[in-house]
Amino acid sequence: MKLIRDPKKLSEVLTKLRRQGKSVGFVPTMGALHAGHLSLVRASNRENDITVVSIFVNPTQFGPQEDLAKYPRPLQRDLNLLRVAKADLVLAPSVGSMYPEDLGKPLKIQGAKWPRLAKGLCGKFRPGHFQGVVTVVAKLLDIVCPSRLYLGAKDYQQASVLKQLVLDLGLGVKVRVMPTVREKDGLAMSSRNRYLSADDRRRALGLSRALLALKRGLSKRKGPLTVLRAQALRELKKSSDRVQYLGVVDPSTLRVLKHSQKSMVALAACFAGKTRLIDNVTIHRSHQ
Repeated sequence: MKLIRDPKKLSEVLTKLRRQGKSVGFVPTMGALHAGHLSLVRASNRENDITVVSIFVNPTQFGPQEDLAKYPRPLQRDLNLLRVAKADLVLAPSVGSMYPEDLGKPLKIQGAKWPRLAKGLCGKFRPGHFQGVVTVVAKLLDIVCPSRLYLGAKDYQQASVLKQLVLDLGLGVKVRVMPTVREKDGLAMSSRNRYLSADDRRRALGLSRALLALKRGLSKRKGPLTVLRAQALRELKKSSDRVQYLGVVDPSTLRVLKHSQKSMVALAACFAGKTRLIDNVTIHRSHQ
């Protein structure tokens, strides 16, 4: 495994490898890696000749009141994990090398459709977040030029936005969204879980439990969507310090649903202590 700091150097290395006929898989991360990230690396290893992982805490996707300064940056630990997971190349660039001109210059694409997917849900509570995400991922895709891009399903809205970004840019990149990896008790793995106190950690389980209960109710047709969603919201509020949203949406358009349909996604965001958590479940209704 090789660590590269300079994006231009990585681009040169990958150009040579592609000329040799090598396929490239790419896993973008902000570091503080966990088993969910490593599952993406393993998926890329299975499907590509070369796996590239980026570690970059992107300042443009953090809001003024968010945790950029304290976001964990355990680079050596991350590199050790990636070495064991058999990543080939790791890009860990500086902010200056990723944004040589101005942090305030967001990516603009004429006729882009990704903003439609970014409006509600997390987009409502984190203005500018997805603009920062698409800007940095577009830069990274331009550097890496991968055959496949690997994303985690825990960030369902983000994955949807980035799938559309790839289409908006006309890139021939296959986007692979891999299943959420959970702790044994059901909590979705997240780099921010390390912020949780023991009491916060216990109460955080209310998020996955509320969503899974909603999934069971909807998939087994136990009642109208609005009633089952309201029940799940009440349960989530009991364990959380603050709930931002709990919604059921169309998997493709992210349009909020008022009535059940064959396939749905339930998503929620809440706070346990000062830590913001997100999670989602995909729902398929039974035929009975």
